[in-house]
Amino acid sequence: MNYTLHQLRIFLKVAELESITKASEELHLTQPAVSIQLKKLQDQFSIPLTEVIGRQLYVTDFGKEIKLAAERILNEVDAITYKTLQYRDQLAGRLKISVASTGKYVMPYFLSEFMRTHRGVDLIMDVTNKTQVIKSIENNEVDLSLVSVIPEQLDLERLQLLKNKLYLIGGTILRKERTGPKSKIFKDYPLVFREPGSATRKAMEDFIQAKKLSISKRIELTSNEATKQAVIAGLGYSIMPLIGIKNELRNGDLEIIPFRGLPITTHWNIIWLKSKKLSPVASAFLEFIEKEKEKIISEHFDWYEKY
Repeated sequence: MNYTLHQLRIFLKVAELESITKASEELHLTQPAVSIQLKKLQDQFSIPLTEVIGRQLYVTDFGKEIKLAAERILNEVDAITYKTLQYRDQLAGRLKISVASTGKYVMPYFLSEFMRTHRGVDLIMDVTNKTQVIKSIENNEVDLSLVSVIPEQLDLERLQLLKNKLYLIGGTILRKERTGPKSKIFKDYPLVFREPGSATRKAMEDFIQAKKLSISKRIELTSNEATKQAVIAGLGYSIMPLIGIKNELRNGDLEIIPFRGLPITTHWNIIWLKSKKLSPVASAFLEFIEKEKEKIISEHFDWYEKY
């Protein structure tokens, strides 16, 4: 056997995404480079690691076993690196965070200074919807999570960051043809929703039901960015988190439409299981947030607090 750590890392990413194209994008490598390293690893084994059916790549049962072994090997290699840094009195280790979709506009600002200060910390941040975030906590796959709606079914600790405010948002294209009271927006125009499992979608549906609003047509999209572009293009209106539309409000592509009962307000919270023994890195990060939270909000979210 003569495989390399580089080949194992590439195989893990291909196995995770079941796609050479997506793996090459995440690894910032060309597709041929990924394919060559995958072939070199495969040459070490007489049993296939992957198979292609149609145009879809699948990991074989044997490949899944090798994937688990590769994960253990690479975790041990990382542990050696972290131990070396710790002997130099540097904070070292891996920080894994899952973030509800629109939290991507929040979390980086709370991570930036911490990561610059502690060069021995590796960050893994998974941006997904609320349902997947909750699963990652339940399965103990992450150290911490950022959510705007606290899952009541879990016994959690929390650290509150800032408000999450959702407004009725429209694009300038539809403004020119809109007439009549604002309540007719819901009846006369399509409403753009996020996918099932999204906290934003749940907030929208609860608001519409509470206000007994009639909807003419629904459009469903799977990301905040897609929703934003749809509203800018005039496909419809949406109730969206303010945190994700700063630039579009400033340049006039989007506008906030005042509406009774809005904004919907929740809070962004960092959460973790009460039963979880936090790593030194996760504990250090929470201590950093406790100390620096107000400064970070003042420096990076001053515009947001004015709404």
